[in-house]
Amino acid sequence: MILELADIRIHPGQQAAFDEAIQRGIKDVISKAKGFQGYKVNKGIESPERYILQIFWDTLENHTIDFRQSPAFADWRAIVGPFFAGPPTVEHFDLLAKSN
Repeated sequence: MILELADIRIHPGQQAAFDEAIQRGIKDVISKAKGFQGYKVNKGIESPERYILQIFWDTLENHTIDFRQSPAFADWRAIVGPFFAGPPTVEHFDLLAKSN
């Protein structure tokens, strides 16, 4: 399983609207993508305009090719993109260890 980690910064004062938009975008778009396994969204306490989105994929290609190169990616960005203060930082990780 691959972890996609997206560090998202939004425009100040848009938290409530973005909270709804990111959850709707995941439910309506990303959750239907090939290889999607689940997600977590955390919002900043000290930095309320900062969000950490974690999406779990079967393979790296499920995100980078199957999703990012599909029309669904444009649908996702249409929902959440207007809130972005800048491009999100996105990286991928392999699991090394975890607790029970």
